[in-house]
Amino acid sequence: MIAAIKPAGSNTRGLLAYLYGPGRQDEHLDPHIVAGFAMLGMPDPGRDENATLTELARYLDEPVRLRNSEFGQKVTDHVWHCPVRAAPEDRYLSGTEWGDIAQRIVQSAGIAPAGDDLSCRWIAVRHADDHIHILAITVREDGRRPKLHDSGLRVGDACREIERDYGLRQLKKGDRTGARRPTQAEMHKAERLGWEQPSREWLQDRIRAAIPHVTGAEEFIAYLEASGVEVQVRRGPSGDLLGYAGGRPGDLDKNGEQVFHPGGKIAPDLSLPKIKARLESSRPEEHPTARRNHPSTPWHQATDALDTLRTGSADDTHAQAHITALGELIEATAQKAPAHLRAELQAAAKTFARAQRSQIRAEDRAAHALRSAARDIVHTATGPDGSALAALVAALVWATIIAGRWHEAKHHAHQADAARQAVQHLQTAADRALAPTLAELTARPPRDQARRVLASDVRAAVPDHAERILTDPAWPALATVLADAEARGHHPHQLLKEAAAQRELTTARQPARVLITRIQHTGRNPALNRRAEAARRRSTIAGSVATQQSGNPQSSRVATPPSDQQHRFSR
Repeated sequence: MIAAIKPAGSNTRGLLAYLYGPGRQDEHLDPHIVAGFAMLGMPDPGRDENATLTELARYLDEPVRLRNSEFGQKVTDHVWHCPVRAAPEDRYLSGTEWGDIAQRIVQSAGIAPAGDDLSCRWIAVRHADDHIHILAITVREDGRRPKLHDSGLRVGDACREIERDYGLRQLKKGDRTGARRPTQAEMHKAERLGWEQPSREWLQDRIRAAIPHVTGAEEFIAYLEASGVEVQVRRGPSGDLLGYAGGRPGDLDKNGEQVFHPGGKIAPDLSLPKIKARLESSRPEEHPTARRNHPSTPWHQATDALDTLRTGSADDTHAQAHITALGELIEATAQKAPAHLRAELQAAAKTFARAQRSQIRAEDRAAHALRSAARDIVHTATGPDGSALAALVAALVWATIIAGRWHEAKHHAHQADAARQAVQHLQTAADRALAPTLAELTARPPRDQARRVLASDVRAAVPDHAERILTDPAWPALATVLADAEARGHHPHQLLKEAAAQRELTTARQPARVLITRIQHTGRNPALNRRAEAARRRSTIAGSVATQQSGNPQSSRVATPPSDQQHRFSR
């Protein structure tokens, strides 16, 4: 059940005309009062053919007129409006039940506290099966104004209790970090103009897309303007940028003027001070293009940066900073990913935006590595090779799982749910990214003997998950990855242990796939001591053969003659 308190108004008669009218699309049926401050003598135009909207408005506004005449100062913001809507799957609620719900909501809001005979006048109008509208006059019978500070939180708590008492769908408790929902007017306007999104949603997407590209507030404003956003700025006497508002081209008011939305009203974390804090915490020492000749690509560097993600053992402010920056990295990856992955990654970035903010203040400087990685991707990344992108997206999956677990531990219900939804999109993208690599690896498996030896490595390195790995359809591809890494001088046993330590496998849907991406990333370069290792291997083999000849056989692996050892790397 959702109760959405609207901004205060001043036209009681006008709001009544809407509540008792046909609606914008003839959706209002049988409008009538189901509850009110005093039902006896209440004029109800929906039930009494002699009652009028003007009469009802005057009846409700009587305390306002008395206050105006006594104080000589007109009250202009006295109309409190709160639609209350049940979930689509909820059962039908009778008029009596809706009346009780309305009573509980006005009590919790402070409109009509229990036992207060001098509280505000209010009514609840029902004109559809699934919702009511509560209209209240925020001037009490004694002329005082009610205390409505934090009424939204109290009403939200009341709705959660109502859901439990009436057996309705249970929603999560609000925490004041969610973006504002589009209003009915905004949604109707978007539909009328043929837009897929209301203006504030459109603006939010473009503002978030801009953040990885810029390093300061002025650059941020310029980037928005260049990307087609109408921008209105507020500056101090010194010329310093103090605030901004964004507008969608073509979004005009009734006077034909551009409609602007302040950044903080688009989403709580998109105000100018919060964006400046994030940008200033990650200003690079050198421009990203200066790192183009680095042996690692931005995709590899981003995967390395994700290994710095800390939540469980981190200070809360540092954990929140990493999670906020993780959202920017997902956004940057979505912008530069190939077309067949872009839709899922963009959906993940949009969903994860809710997980990027909580009531915990982020220490943004703690997430410098992730933000630098995001900036490098949007500035320098070109077409990634398949394995590099697959490794990055798989790392994003795991990082998002970690973020969701942290939110769960902190009882951040909305954020944890957003992280879970983002994981689903990222897993789909990860599967698609890895598919070409899997096909190539599966087409050139190691020989049976080499694969048996590699299977023994799996059982020794990750015994708790060995059977799941070896029965995973991706095991032949993993065997190829291990053989390739061994050919570069790495130890398969050590690579497996390191990969399993970086990403626990208990919750992995397909553990062999997880290990493939991790091992391809960590084992992509030749081992530094490859020559020394080769000499040590030859010495070990020779010693083992001599031991066997003396009648003291050792394990089959170390006793393998050189000719069989070569077969491990044959295809």
